[in-house]
Amino acid sequence: MVAGAGCVWPVGLCRPFDTPVGVAVARVRIELPQSFRFTTEIQVRINDVNYGGHLGNDSLLSILQEARVRMLKDRGWSELNVGGVGLIMSDAAVMYRSEAFHGDMLRIDLDTADFSSTGCDLLYRVTNASTGKEVARAKTGITFFDYSTRKVVPVPAVFREAFS
Repeated sequence: MVAGAGCVWPVGLCRPFDTPVGVAVARVRIELPQSFRFTTEIQVRINDVNYGGHLGNDSLLSILQEARVRMLKDRGWSELNVGGVGLIMSDAAVMYRSEAFHGDMLRIDLDTADFSSTGCDLLYRVTNASTGKEVARAKTGITFFDYSTRKVVPVPAVFREAFS
């Protein structure tokens, strides 16, 4: 969903308020790798479901954060300590592909892409673990940050070595 857009389910019906009907609108496209270096499963909780009866967009971002935290923990890190520095999320983009419902077990595949000197993208594929149906694709930009000096810092060598 595009911020500030007048969107309804399904996503294909979305267009900004001031865009005339029939005018094409640029859509978010997220290309995923053939394989992922980390996978976890997270169940959709009742508080993840919105008034539409399906997984809410805000809850999906929370689920992605949980997957990111699990990936970091798997390597002995946290969002506040990757090689001595933290990270912050600098941007996010989501492509919704299908609905998910309370009790669904979601498989989240996660990997890195597009390294810069101070960060990279994390790519996520979210699928229904039972059916294999893709629920969403997402990308979050992360920037490494020294919370003690409040400054952006280079990608820690341990992170770059683990994911480059």
